Amino acid sequence: MAKAMSGQKPVKPSPDGLAASVKAAKTNGLPPVHLWNPPFCGDLDIKIAKDGTWSYLGSPINRFELVKLFSSILKKEDGKYFLVTPVEKVGITVEDAPFVAVDFDRDGDGKDQSLTFTTHVGDRAVAGADHPIRIVIDPETDEPSPYILIRDNLEARIDRKSFYRLVEIGRHHDGWFGVWSGGQFFGLIPSADLS
Repeated sequence: MAKAMSGQKPVKPSPDGLAASVKAAKTNGLPPVHLWNPPFCGDLDIKIAKDGTWSYLGSPINRFELVKLFSSILKKEDGKYFLVTPVEKVGITVEDAPFVAVDFDRDGDGKDQSLTFTTHVGDRAVAGADHPIRIVIDPETDEPSPYILIRDNLEARIDRKSFYRLVEIGRHHDGWFGVWSGGQFFGLIPSADLS
């Protein structure tokens, strides 16, 4: 996995080797990937599809525990995604965002409410200053694509049903229609576009 002994060819990274490295380094909670800066070991044919499905060599990774483990060592640097352990860093492909926010809980109402989003791998984030919601308009369809920052420069695309729920609880503020959470207002669409 890491560097080969002198005179030997480098060993190509593999998902099983990555998983073993992570398990060996993991303590409680998320691993401290922000502290790890190992050498780049090449790309691995792992892809995260727009719907959040992870695949290896074109086949879905069906073991949820493995996907959850890999998601815990995900890192984004200069617009590229990597799986990082203390001893290696491998590139992977992400179609859209690495996570999908599949639900949210609402506590409170109006300016005092908090919206806690849950991703398909179990990460949770309360929308607010540290976890902003942003909207990207698809230039081809004019459809909004909402995202929330989950952790360390990694976003989740908010799924359609959750976005519709946000619209149901939305309010107008300063020319925008959007939602409050954590004392912050997140505009979803200009109010004028709703008329």
